[in-house]
Formats: sequence, C-alpha cells, structure tokens
Amino acid sequence: MPTVLITGASRGLGLEFVRQYRADGWDVIATCRDPAKAPELTATGAEVHALDVTDDAAVKALGRTLAGRTLDVLINNAGVYPLKGPQGSFGDIPVKPWMEALRTNVIAPWKVAETFVANLEQAERPVLATISSKMGSIGDAASPGSVVYRSSKAGVNMVVKGLSIELGPRGIICLAFHPGWVKTDMGGPNALITPEQSITGLRRLIAAATPADNGRFLAYDGQEVPW
Repeated sequence: MPTVLITGASRGLGLEFVRQYRADGWDVIATCRDPAKAPELTATGAEVHALDVTDDAAVKALGRTLAGRTLDVLINNAGVYPLKGPQGSFGDIPVKPWMEALRTNVIAPWKVAETFVANLEQAERPVLATISSKMGSIGDAASPGSVVYRSSKAGVNMVVKGLSIELGPRGIICLAFHPGWVKTDMGGPNALITPEQSITGLRRLIAAATPADNGRFLAYDGQEVPW
C-alpha cells in the first residue's frame, strides 16, 4: 500500500488530498496544528499528527516518529495568506505577518523536505510536491497588491527549484503546483473551481510524474506556469 504524507490537512486542499488518497486505498499520514479542532480530518480515518510546520523542533520530532517508514509522496501543503485586502497594499504592510508568511510558506517546506528525505528515498518513484500559486509567478505578475503572499510563493518556487537540484540525483521528483483559484476558506466563494477538481488534477500529475518532470512548475490542469 503506497503512503502519502500531507501537511496542513485540516481543511481546504489538504483535507481534500486526504479524502481522495484515502478513497483510493492509500496509507495517509496527515498533519495539522491541532487535531482536536479538526473533526473533518480525524473523521477520514487517516493517521493524524499534530504539527506546526514553523516549529523546527516539532518537525524533527515527527521525523523521529516516522523514521524508517517509506513515503511514496510528500505534499507540502501547509501555508498562510495574511493581509488580504487594503492592509496588504503599498504603504500599509506591517512586517510581522510578512515574516510569518515567509516562515510558513518558504522556510517550512524546505525543512520538511530535509526531515523526510530518507523516507522518500525508500520509495520506488518518490514525489515531493509543494503547493505554490500562480500568484508567485514573476513572469505572470501584472497587477498590484498581495505582495506578502506573492513574494512568499515566489520564494517557495525557488525552494522547489533548489530541492530539485539537490534531490533529483537521489531519485526524488520535486514539483511546484498551482492548484487553481479554489473555493476554500483561503480562495473565497468567488473562486473558479472546487477542491475536488483541483486535487483530482494535482493527483493525476503526481501519479504521472517522471524524473524528466523534476523541477517543473505546473497548474492543476497540467499547464506549465511561468516562473
């Protein structure tokens, strides 16, 4: 039975990843900050661990707990979108939430990868997938606003590229994904697609990934996203 580890799985995209992989018979290891406040996640029957991805000691502790277990897929999904609306505009951006975004969206995915690389190496075709966003595309940027979130996603794209260079020779396929504009708490009710549509597409890409795809930035529908 293949195994997937998913961070930030209490709601939205992470929760839908859990549901779909569970439905397909995978062994699912899911993390969230407080499982006691995640009844929908615990109801899936997945193996759930408490984890704040910004807590380096906690990440390492989970690494020790899962030592020796094979991970076929690792999904860096945990993320934050602070400062929506006017507060995220030029001239009115406080530093603290920006640092929080960088710590969660940029640094944590790298540290999680470092922690579980040995688990991935045990798999036949390991995939390390990181949920980014088209909003982090420098080539696609054409409107003002949301620089805190945009810069954090541009940063994690560089993290994925760095991981692809580091881990590609070790047989690990590293990918950055744009999930689309999804109807979640983060995406809002005006978004264009459902979590089911997004995750179905992303899982299809993960399942089909080959070493030739290492280091790519793809949308849920398979389209290449400009860096």
